[in-house]
Amino acid sequence: MTHTRKNPIFIGIKPELMAQKEIKLLQQQIDKLYTSDFELAPWKKYTVVLLERIFGPGTEKIRMINELDFEFSSWSLRDASGNESYEERSIKEAQEILQAAIDELKVFGLPDNSKKDQTKEALLALLNCLLDELKGSQVKQLKAILSSGDSKIEKKRKMREMLQSLGETGAVEVLTNMLFLPETQAVLLK
Repeated sequence: MTHTRKNPIFIGIKPELMAQKEIKLLQQQIDKLYTSDFELAPWKKYTVVLLERIFGPGTEKIRMINELDFEFSSWSLRDASGNESYEERSIKEAQEILQAAIDELKVFGLPDNSKKDQTKEALLALLNCLLDELKGSQVKQLKAILSSGDSKIEKKRKMREMLQSLGETGAVEVLTNMLFLPETQAVLLK
């Protein structure tokens, strides 16, 4: 049985060296937390953009940054612990989130987002094969089916009917085009 690693091995290159620019940018964001002219809203926006660029959209780090807030609520007043202000706690939390991101980059290096991009490109290519065989009216019909409030089962039934209208020749043409895509062949010929 072969064992595969989740992270590629880069001989002679430490993961943190591969992510130096990203680490530097995140450290700058930590430093901004402690400037006299610090403003949370613009800082959050910039930080979210950085984190999306580095780790991809929808990560837990981004969710946590978006939840940071300096406003007092009844819960924050109840949760306030002694000497530390709510603002100080929020800044400390922001620092810890970014420090965790930096530590992750140092240990594991940059995440490999290329697989997600390749999958998206392959799906778009497959969809284009189908759309190339459909008439304009059929594309409109497909969009109407997908955006309808019908149940999933009903949508599938309507799509099946529409695709059957392509006939056997049309369906074979779509599948043939899909199989000749470089993305499909790369998977099949592995």
